[in-house]
Amino acid sequence: MKRVFLFLAIILISAGAGIGAGLRFRPAPHPEEIEAPAEASDHAGASTPEALEYVRMTNQFVIPLVEKGRIRSLVVMSLSLEVQQGQEEAVHAKEPKLRDSFLQILFDHANSGAFDGTFTEGNILDRLRENLLAEGNQILPGIVSDVLITDIGRQDS
Repeated sequence: MKRVFLFLAIILISAGAGIGAGLRFRPAPHPEEIEAPAEASDHAGASTPEALEYVRMTNQFVIPLVEKGRIRSLVVMSLSLEVQQGQEEAVHAKEPKLRDSFLQILFDHANSGAFDGTFTEGNILDRLRENLLAEGNQILPGIVSDVLITDIGRQDS
């Protein structure tokens, strides 16, 4: 019986020491994780995470990759827009115009060969996002803050 109590005591002491060491030596929080004073939060701009929402484009984008006059692959992509809170209706009202403009950018991207090879490479997708964002800002000025590629795939023939 003494062995059981000794064993339990060792476990409890070890667990307590581990928790205490973890609390004592945990890293300091990053400045952006520290809560701002109440008066500073009143002046937070529209760029705070709470002021943003994500609007998914209702249908996927299908982009044909053409070689020698024949479709050799299809790229299928889903996009979402990061917009100011409460602007979902504005996005849906302009969605046909957005889809048309975004498709043209995606076709140009495909025709430049950017969907060939390692088309998911960071800088290639960054350039595509920048072009889509610029177009989104043309159509919905001051509303779209980012374009997110939520799904992408290529189907080779």
